[in-house]
Amino acid sequence: MGNKVVVGMSGGVDSSVAAYLLKKQGYEVIGVTMQVWQDDDYYQGMEGGCCSLSAVEDARNVAYHLHIPYYVMNFKDVFKKNVIDYFVDEYIKGRTPNPCVACNKYIKFEELLKRAMELGADYVATGHYATVKKVDGRYLLIKSKDVRKDQTYALYNLTQFQLSHTLMPCGIYTKREVRKIAKEIGLSVHDKKDSEEICFIPDNDHGSYIKRTVPGAVKEGNFVDKRGNVLGKHRGIVYYTIGQRKGLGIAFGTPMYVIGINPTANEVVLGKEEDIFKKSLIAADINFIPFEKLEKPMRVQAKIRYSAVPAEANISMEGDKKVKVEFLKGQRAITEGQSVVFYDGDILIGGGIIETVQ
Repeated sequence: MGNKVVVGMSGGVDSSVAAYLLKKQGYEVIGVTMQVWQDDDYYQGMEGGCCSLSAVEDARNVAYHLHIPYYVMNFKDVFKKNVIDYFVDEYIKGRTPNPCVACNKYIKFEELLKRAMELGADYVATGHYATVKKVDGRYLLIKSKDVRKDQTYALYNLTQFQLSHTLMPCGIYTKREVRKIAKEIGLSVHDKKDSEEICFIPDNDHGSYIKRTVPGAVKEGNFVDKRGNVLGKHRGIVYYTIGQRKGLGIAFGTPMYVIGINPTANEVVLGKEEDIFKKSLIAADINFIPFEKLEKPMRVQAKIRYSAVPAEANISMEGDKKVKVEFLKGQRAITEGQSVVFYDGDILIGGGIIETVQ
């Protein structure tokens, strides 16, 4: 395989240092920023995020500093279809999606890789904190050196083909080390703040965004208890997620938590904290990395959301295309639409989308 690599540059410190490290290692580096922002007034004021207009200028300046060619490629249609529309549809269905998982699956490691190869590149590279390693003829995804910044959770969908054409040079460094490298080589983004909000919703108000995107889809409804008794009015199911306590907009005299969402009846079910602890779930859209399919039950450490602490669980096939996950201890706020991801130590085993909670 050759040494030409397209680096997805967001204008942040991680992808900037990734480009520098690969050039230093002798790769022929091409910088690319994916234009994913949509053409309406809402996006004109976006600042700072990886989808923002200002990110292009930061990335362009870094590319100029590193003396590498740089391009902006239009990904807005495929991004809208596979990330934005998916995100909106899931919330309307009463689920809580993870747009970064969808973006990695369909945009960064599918569409960007496709276009990179059309340019004659051999690899795509990103600033993700993860490590790709080939062991016994199989590509594996390993947790990064910086456990706090590890991003393998959102990368579980990568295929063997994609992994064989992917470079993630930041995975062997800590975030502090990456910032230090950026400062030492004179990159102005060395102290740029990490973007933590949803990149295409700069004010982080996803409910208002969905109301604006799909007029009429967000309607007031009832808060109910487990028996169906009406407790009050909610603003619309898109504003709530399992386990939520704050922001309900109504006082009950005792702490109440979202324990269920019923999109058909437009109801948000409230209960006590103990009601949000569950031990079992079914996941769909499964992908495994060290092997093609799960041949027998396996003990893993599983994460039910990006920020969750991995917990001991047993996984087994549920039919041909789904996996049952049974935790040894109850997990707080297992949420339909989120991803459950499996590990064996530092090795990413795979994952899927939480379909039902049992």
